[in-house]
Amino acid sequence: MSHLGRLAGLGLELPAVVPPVAAYVPAVRTGDLVFTSGQLPMVAGAMAHTGLVGGPVTAEQAKGLARTCALNALAAIDALVGLDSVVRVVKVVGFVASASGFTGQPGVVNGASELLGEVFGDAGQHARSAVGVAALPLDAPVEVELVVEVTP
Repeated sequence: MSHLGRLAGLGLELPAVVPPVAAYVPAVRTGDLVFTSGQLPMVAGAMAHTGLVGGPVTAEQAKGLARTCALNALAAIDALVGLDSVVRVVKVVGFVASASGFTGQPGVVNGASELLGEVFGDAGQHARSAVGVAALPLDAPVEVELVVEVTP
C-alpha cells in the first residue's frame, strides 16, 4: 500500500502546506534526502494551541500537537517530491516549549514518531531528538522537523 493510502486508511489527509512565517522554504532536497523546516501545529492557517507544555498545555495535548506538526511536515515533503517517494524516515527533531520543571519532552514528541510509524511501518523507525526550549515561534507548544530519504 502506498504511503498516501496508509494515511487515508488512518482517516487522515495531508493538509495544505503551511506557508513560511519568515525567510525559509518548507522543505529542501539535497541528493536523496529531504529536510523539512520546523513545522508548527497549524490547522487551517491557525495555531491549534498556544502556550507552554506542563503549563496551560498538557503533555497529552502536546503529543497530539506533535502529530499535527508531523502531518504538516509530510505535506511539505509531498509538495516537494511526492510522499510515495519516501524510502525511510531518517531523523526527527522535536522542540517542546516547556514550563519550568517539565521533563516529558520524549513523550510529547512520540506523537510525531508514532504517526510516522503508522504511515511508513518499519521505514518509519528513526533517530530522534526531543528538546525542551523556553519558547517557540508564535507561542507554539511544539515544533517538529524531519529528514527523510527519498528515491533517487
